[in-house]
Amino acid sequence: MRRLFLAAALMTACLLSIALLASPAFASDKSVTIDNFTFNPQRLTIKAGTTVIWTNQDDIPHTVASTTKAFKSKVLDTDDKFSFTFTTPGEYAYFCSLHPHMTGTIVVEAVN
Repeated sequence: MRRLFLAAALMTACLLSIALLASPAFASDKSVTIDNFTFNPQRLTIKAGTTVIWTNQDDIPHTVASTTKAFKSKVLDTDDKFSFTFTTPGEYAYFCSLHPHMTGTIVVEAVN
């Protein structure tokens, strides 16, 4: 009985490790979806050190470009991703350079 318990505990630990390693994003990563000519969420508040991952789920290409040139993606086709890690607190406005009416903002707060 004890061997069965130990085997089950070991199997559970292995499965949990595999699940954590297979995760596509770290727990601190945040996502923005590009779809229907919008960034969703349009305004995102994060802590410094967080990586934001934009994913184009629209049927046409888009970009992610900071208004201050702090970051800029290549043209993102459907299902393409772009990521940027924000290390400095502040407010970062961005837009799609192909469709300038598409805008968003990342607010980066200091880590306490």
